[in-house]
Amino acid sequence: MNAMTVYSEEVRDFYERRPYPPPLTSLDKHRELYANPQRRRALFHLIWPTEPLRADLRILVAGCGTSQAAKFAIREQGAQITAIDISETSLNHTRSLQRKHELNNLVLHQLSILEVGKLKEKFDLIVCTGVLHHLTDPDLGLQALRDVLHPDGAMQIMVYARYGRAGIYMMQEYCRLLGITPSNQELVALAQSLNSLPDDHPLVPLFRKGLDFQHPDALADTFLHPQDRSYSVRDVFEWLERCGMSFGRWYEQAPYLPECGAVAATPHALRLSALPQREQFSACELFRGTITRHHFIAYHNGRRTERDPIRFNDEGWRRYVPISVPWAVCVRDHLPPGTAAVLVNRAHHHVDLALRLDEGQYRVFSSINGTRTLGEIAETWRKEGVDGIELFRKLWQYDQIVFDASSAKG
Repeated sequence: MNAMTVYSEEVRDFYERRPYPPPLTSLDKHRELYANPQRRRALFHLIWPTEPLRADLRILVAGCGTSQAAKFAIREQGAQITAIDISETSLNHTRSLQRKHELNNLVLHQLSILEVGKLKEKFDLIVCTGVLHHLTDPDLGLQALRDVLHPDGAMQIMVYARYGRAGIYMMQEYCRLLGITPSNQELVALAQSLNSLPDDHPLVPLFRKGLDFQHPDALADTFLHPQDRSYSVRDVFEWLERCGMSFGRWYEQAPYLPECGAVAATPHALRLSALPQREQFSACELFRGTITRHHFIAYHNGRRTERDPIRFNDEGWRRYVPISVPWAVCVRDHLPPGTAAVLVNRAHHHVDLALRLDEGQYRVFSSINGTRTLGEIAETWRKEGVDGIELFRKLWQYDQIVFDASSAKG
């Protein structure tokens, strides 16, 4: 038995004993979220901005854990969801949700990512979040997934980020030195010890951001996992290129853009914006220093359609339909003079990424209804004396909107 097989067995055994995320008993709250059709529409056009909305997707959830595939089955009721995982314990938790919510569009397989070709299917969307960084050879895992991706399909990937997890890796080494095991008694003692960390320890800011290190399975997954690696922005791009994939966009892009947040107010902002795009992303990751995961969309390098279609340097923008993302909030109370609204995307983990609007900008923003094109909204921004192109570029950069650009295609 080779080393790769041994490590796969060790990871499988870890999740049999410590399934993660913590299992759910109901998806009623998740179902309520998707009672709003704009949520699913926004998610679709985040991935495929130039494609018309469709329901009949073939989706693979690779490394589905305890509930992710069931959530997709409720969200994408017109799609066929296939899910794989190496842990029978995790699959059993998913089966319980499948039975409870009568998810007839979900099929489960106990299968490793390296064996995904056995399904003999091609998928429009492959979701693999929090999995590939636990493989002995993530290149082989990503290549296996690429082989079952439709040429015009997309992957939604999340892997650990290097710099923001420095405190976690320090404590992983601490646990190795002490020989801490994932038993209940050891995890209770570890949680108590973490509460005694010095205030200036690099791990402490992650506690303050609300990451759950008190739940035993979360503690085990974070500090005691037998296989864990991380990536810088540069690593992500090199990894995709090695594996026949191309970068699409960050799932939340504002933290990586020099036009957004605190970095835009620095003396280096213009120099940053002059860099090639991936170097902009790398510089912003280094400037922030606290990004703990890279969540992004990637495409097959044989994709026939454009990978980065949103632009404002030609007349195509007039046919873009802006869609406000339902997971953002608009704050109108207790604001400083001259500020009519503050827009906050709740998926952001950096407080400087709140976007302020003055009264005219707010009225233009309020004209978004999910059906009007920018060309139609232009009359409103002219009346308000607002630079509408710049406003909508900023709304998009700050992850406040996505665009349905399907009518502008070609």
